[in-house]
Amino acid sequence: MSVSELTPPDIVRCAYLDLVVTDLAASREFYVDTLGLVVTEEDDEAIYLRSFEEFIHHNLVLRKGPVAAAAAFAYRVRTPEDVDRAERWFAARGCRTERRKGGFTKGIGDSVRVTDPLGFPYEFFYEVEHVERLAWRYDLYTPGALVRLDHFNQVTPDVPKGRKYLEELGFRVTEDIKDEEGTTYAAWLRRKATVHDTALTGGDGPRLHHIAFATHEKHNILAICDKLGALRKSDVIERGPGRHGVSNAFYLYIRDPDGHRVEIYTQDYYTGDPDNPVVTWDVHDNQRRDWWGNPVVPSWYTEASPVLDLDGNPQPVQERTDASEMAVTIGADGFSYTRKDDVAEGFKLGNSL
Repeated sequence: MSVSELTPPDIVRCAYLDLVVTDLAASREFYVDTLGLVVTEEDDEAIYLRSFEEFIHHNLVLRKGPVAAAAAFAYRVRTPEDVDRAERWFAARGCRTERRKGGFTKGIGDSVRVTDPLGFPYEFFYEVEHVERLAWRYDLYTPGALVRLDHFNQVTPDVPKGRKYLEELGFRVTEDIKDEEGTTYAAWLRRKATVHDTALTGGDGPRLHHIAFATHEKHNILAICDKLGALRKSDVIERGPGRHGVSNAFYLYIRDPDGHRVEIYTQDYYTGDPDNPVVTWDVHDNQRRDWWGNPVVPSWYTEASPVLDLDGNPQPVQERTDASEMAVTIGADGFSYTRKDDVAEGFKLGNSL
């Protein structure tokens, strides 16, 4: 059967990240003691964590290993048959696949992992172990409680290729960044009815830019900042707090002990209608990055985590050869603006159909 004749899997949402860390104790202190993620299960080799509103086994696996890297970006699919569809769909594209009926991690059943066309390790699964959803356990909540896994962000040297393939996989673009020549610098793509389940950022890759957890309100993010300050750990704050133009979300970026980037995120918007319009931003618009116009630290553009192949080896990183977003966004380069005569030129709405 040809690729065009195959039905892609029906993906529900991003569900968990399998993350390799080099010091399990230090990572536990960061994700559990400081950020307050809930431990579902742990042993000497791995810690399984979830957010307060989650009912599947985990949203994040911290797995001890020699190289800090992302081992899998995992998505839940709608039916057991969709795991079969995922395996066939990627195999037909010449991608390497590996199937494990018992799952790749605890709490997850029949799964397939693939090396996708961009070189990222993706996982698709349906079968899960259910755990207690803590949404009503206000006695356990902290002021900065993380309630949901919101999205991934991936760095790739070929955003247009990635956008095309993910749209074929069933993702829909909600926002993107382009210049006047039509170069695409980034794209936000979703399956659930939010701004994104994953985003593609232009740069050397494949690499993990960040994983994002949601809070209920922006005051929860401010509480995290206050806690980090009180613990004398404010040096883990890389960027923010602030509000994005893209996604309209309030944000904070922090770095874990291995340098993995975590975004704390809240207040984006509904995108579930079939004719939801795509928002296109001008790459020169300062306010797409930060609605208040604050500059972005260079590390946010240049630093990211390696990803692994299906054998557990770091994927080679390819350099981006087209126009670099960093060249038009970092420093006093004269290429960016805050105001134009026509303010609406900063972003434009298009039809997503």
